Amino acid sequence: MNRFQNKTVLVTGGTSGIGLATAQAYAGEGARVVVTGRDPDGLAQARGVLGADALVFANDAADPTAATALVGQLVAANLRLDAVFINAGAARFADFASATASLWDQLFDVNVKGPYFQLQALLPVLNRGASIVLNGSINAHIGMPNASIYAASKAALISLAKNLSAELLPRGIRVNVVSPGPIQTPLYGKLGLDAHALDATATHILSQIPLGRFGTAAELASTILHLSAPESAFIVGTEIIVDGGMSQL
Repeated sequence: MNRFQNKTVLVTGGTSGIGLATAQAYAGEGARVVVTGRDPDGLAQARGVLGADALVFANDAADPTAATALVGQLVAANLRLDAVFINAGAARFADFASATASLWDQLFDVNVKGPYFQLQALLPVLNRGASIVLNGSINAHIGMPNASIYAASKAALISLAKNLSAELLPRGIRVNVVSPGPIQTPLYGKLGLDAHALDATATHILSQIPLGRFGTAAELASTILHLSAPESAFIVGTEIIVDGGMSQL
């Protein structure tokens, strides 16, 4: 299929894991892809994977100034956007007794403030009929030890999507959310847990998934593309949960 032929798509946090898999899927269906990220190695990897037709920009997803700068880069390249996947985010776990204000600020800056002001900055370059998909999390709906701040930030993002959907619909812009459950990506090595705690957490999570396995980034990407494509034109302000049945327990 070529659902995104002659379309331009932005994927924030698109240099690894879910973001990179989604950028590849968009490109595979004809899109001109723009991705952002912070890690130099990840930026280089994305350039290699996505090829010369993709634009890869260094960008700090938590910084409203960087959000404005990204729009300047798009304008300089004479690009307008038909779809946006707000994927850039942070996941750090800490038990309630030792959680800090610094961790709260870090997660809310990246997961809530960053997306809010990035979308605000992007408004002038969004085509009518554009689709925005935000990356939520199943953690907004279930209780999990050590995840209270992360879960709260994702719950705020989901609420933001519903409100922005109502506000942007008169512009012809749809906003939806995809909320993944456990997806096998490099993010699991960045939770702030030691190796023993990480293994224990992974084992515990696996026991809660009826399908008996973690999902893949490619599986999630297929849902994101569906929400971005004209075929989903009647899906507005909706959250699709992709979790192998985990939230049904």
